[in-house]
Amino acid sequence: MNTALIPASHRYPVSVSNLSAYIQQVNSFTLLDADEERALATELQEHGSVDAAQQLVMSNLRFVVKIARGYMGYGLQLNDLIQEGNIGLMKAVKHFSPEHNVRLISYAVHWIKAEIHEFVIRNWKIVKIATTKSQRKLFFKLRSSKTRLGWFNHEEVQDVADTLGVKPETVLEMESRLSNYDVAFDAPDDEDDEHAFSPSAYLTDQHADPARQLEADDSQSQHLELMTASLHQLDDRSRNIIQRRWLDENKATLHELADEHQVSAERIRQIEQNAIKKLRVALTA
Repeated sequence: MNTALIPASHRYPVSVSNLSAYIQQVNSFTLLDADEERALATELQEHGSVDAAQQLVMSNLRFVVKIARGYMGYGLQLNDLIQEGNIGLMKAVKHFSPEHNVRLISYAVHWIKAEIHEFVIRNWKIVKIATTKSQRKLFFKLRSSKTRLGWFNHEEVQDVADTLGVKPETVLEMESRLSNYDVAFDAPDDEDDEHAFSPSAYLTDQHADPARQLEADDSQSQHLELMTASLHQLDDRSRNIIQRRWLDENKATLHELADEHQVSAERIRQIEQNAIKKLRVALTA
């Protein structure tokens, strides 16, 4: 194993606080070729080598910077976006296997973008504005779809809905959310208007338990990560069938998948059931 792929002085976490120095440093890290990357991934998988994991992460940090730059239009600091992307990269390295037969960065793009997306949605406004899959898609694409200032007319709403594959009602709802502004919970001390709106003036819901909600959200996030990792353990055909049958918005039928894979509908059902059993085992392990 070539342990000098990255200079010793570079084998330690780098700070994002000085952004220019950070970018200059990560761009100086040696890129791994496919064989070196596969060897390090094997060492990490078989021996849990921290040094191998660190080399895989640090040789790909420059790509995180490039991806993070694409999200600078949301008013957030680039160094924060990079830090979130780095978390996604580290998660990808943890789950990466040389058996995937792809380069690490190709595998990690989804993880990097997922962490950045979560950060943007959490911080773009105080109130969460995108909760469903279609709303998240709209959040990152709706602004670029506008051809003029002001609200969409009927034809523009229909055109955006058709382009993004969502309902017109979802477009209108998201446009309304993006156009609203945050309001302070407590009214300012120097507020002279006695009729000014202040959320603190209204009774709170005593049935809501923030601790339980936080616990539920954290549990859901962990389950989603575990589900993603479990899906990657399936073979390509099984993963495609589960994706098309259960995860896509427009779910495929057994007969549609049977035609695509040139097998019987009963065989598709058997593959689906076997894949579900494997997922259950992985999720309860």
